[in-house]
Amino acid sequence: MGSTEVLNRTLSNEAIEDEENDEITVGCADTFTDPTRGGHRFIALILMCLIGFGSYFCYDNPAALQDAFIDDMTLSTTQFVYLYSWYSWPNIVLCFIGGFLLDRVFGIQYGTVFYTTLVVIGQLIFATGAFINNFWLTVFGRFVFGIGGESLAVAQNTYAVLWFKGRELNMVFGLQLSFARVGSSVNFYVMEPLYAFVNKYYHGHECLGIVLTIACCCCAMSMLSAIILGWMDKRAEKALKRNENKSDEVVHLTDVKDFTFVFWLIAAICVLYYVAIFPFIALGKVFFMKKYEMNAVDANWVNGILYLV
Repeated sequence: MGSTEVLNRTLSNEAIEDEENDEITVGCADTFTDPTRGGHRFIALILMCLIGFGSYFCYDNPAALQDAFIDDMTLSTTQFVYLYSWYSWPNIVLCFIGGFLLDRVFGIQYGTVFYTTLVVIGQLIFATGAFINNFWLTVFGRFVFGIGGESLAVAQNTYAVLWFKGRELNMVFGLQLSFARVGSSVNFYVMEPLYAFVNKYYHGHECLGIVLTIACCCCAMSMLSAIILGWMDKRAEKALKRNENKSDEVVHLTDVKDFTFVFWLIAAICVLYYVAIFPFIALGKVFFMKKYEMNAVDANWVNGILYLV
């Protein structure tokens, strides 16, 4: 009997040790796979930042290649700024509707993928228009790109609230915006050298179209990030039982009339800031080249300093 008890105790101790080792192994894996753990949220944060990188990178492609657009496609300055105005005008209304569609129609997971897909399609149309030297096709491409790009920013913020509400939300908002501006800065620093490289093999508007197509790879990366994050969010939705705690509040377009004066004041501040800064960035490259006799690369570096800061 004594030897049997010793044997049983030994086997029991070994089993306990094995269970503890299994718990340690599973615990390490859970850090990155369990939606309740910080490691999993960190991966989600990286994907949230990447979702906006592509659209911000490609948004200022025209500014980084302003002289190339004007020379290769024989555009006037007025025609050139259409590439920005046709991006912006639709979003006066569509950005608000885009947020409504996220809330009531698509949902955050499918909506984000949809908007990143629009960004990719818009950039490809834009590049095709440049390649075949069709100005109005490039304008249409920017129009489609704008529909997806601005609504995508709304989707990013929605994801941030879902994953980080009550934790590091303000820091996450700031990090998302900082990483987005990294995309804007990188655009100014790489597009001119990329254009110079491609220009060794192709010339004129064909070179311009190829460079813009290469830039679309960043948008494709953002779309892939949106797909992966959507899958992760679907898992988190089940694990955290979000639907059980979901508010019964119904969103209506007419809710806009209930926005406070403070909201409209903040909106006015943003409008005035955008009016002062972004039109100059759009036309800044050629300004620096003519006014201060800079070369194209140096002019882009100076023009991109605002985003870098």
